[in-house]
Amino acid sequence: DSLGCGLRTCYRYLNQTSRSFAAVIQALDGELRHAVCIFYLVLRALDTVEDDMSIPLDVKVPMLHEFHSYLYQPEWKYMESKEKDRQVLEDFPTISMEFRNLSKVYQEVISDICHKMGVGMAEFLEKKVDSQHEWDKYCHYVAGLVGIGLSRLFSASELEDSIVGQDTELANSMGLFLQKTNIIRDYLEDQMEGREFWPREVWSRYAQKLSDLAKPENIEMAVQCLNELITNALHHVPDVLTYLSRLKNQSVFNFCAIPQVMAIATLAACYNNKQVFRGVVKIRKGQAVTLMMDATNIQAVKAIMYQYVEEIYQKIPSTDPSSNKTQQVIASIRAMSLPSSTMASRHHYSPIYLSCAMLLAALSWQYLSTLSKASEEYVQAGEN
Repeated sequence: DSLGCGLRTCYRYLNQTSRSFAAVIQALDGELRHAVCIFYLVLRALDTVEDDMSIPLDVKVPMLHEFHSYLYQPEWKYMESKEKDRQVLEDFPTISMEFRNLSKVYQEVISDICHKMGVGMAEFLEKKVDSQHEWDKYCHYVAGLVGIGLSRLFSASELEDSIVGQDTELANSMGLFLQKTNIIRDYLEDQMEGREFWPREVWSRYAQKLSDLAKPENIEMAVQCLNELITNALHHVPDVLTYLSRLKNQSVFNFCAIPQVMAIATLAACYNNKQVFRGVVKIRKGQAVTLMMDATNIQAVKAIMYQYVEEIYQKIPSTDPSSNKTQQVIASIRAMSLPSSTMASRHHYSPIYLSCAMLLAALSWQYLSTLSKASEEYVQAGEN
């Protein structure tokens, strides 16, 4: 594409704020690519406000509530931020101009999601995640809404059927599965930075304080708590498979499927693993590349899901308080993802144009954190 000056600047910001996410966006087809780029930058700007501890609450709350209206104020910018991604606020006029250059259908989606997310962020600024219901609500605001917004953009582009954008429950599950995986994996990192996203309703059955789970003498209880949260997250997998089975466009399929298979691999690595409370649990880069190369059609994705829930199943301790629930949810995932002989035909689905852009993405699957986590950098917990 021959890009205008403003769009070129937007793609530069995209690369600066998230190299990995930028790579995946470039692989999307046609005008959808620009819409998703602008959507990302608008949410990045919103998140930068939410994340900036130097902005007093009485200024921040109204800003979050009204942020969507700044999209239609050509001059609006914010120069007082101390955050590393402050350029998206300081040069917001360029981003908002390119937003207003998008088709009206895209503008409506982006503005609506930005509004809902701002309201949700403001709500959780002043409260902790208590019940499992609130955990779902928090994850909806910071990731489910992103899934819903992206799905509406896919349908608006006409690359996907209208049902993809209309079925908000499935789109929400796509975001929740990624977000819960991040929250589970990042326990220790969040603890060290004074953030808490594990729901009190669950961890309070295993410890007095969430930070107590990191103490060596509590490791057994900590792992049981971890396993219960992983079991909770696995309940989203059937929705994920249903959602992916509806996609028709190859670039959209890859964009959506890769983070999901990275997430199931991450949960399998975290399950019953003491290391979550001692350091970082990451999937190996070679494993990430293999997943990325394979996850190009629904049969292949079902086979990958089957493989990793099998791995979890083999690790379920008979003494684990959640063992029955874990076995039940795995049974329902198995029923949807029985391996089939079509797995062998996956390779001809894999268009060459993907390999370069997607490789980058796979190597840092954080781009799915990209659209995540409000009270940390909701769109990305620092790319390591």
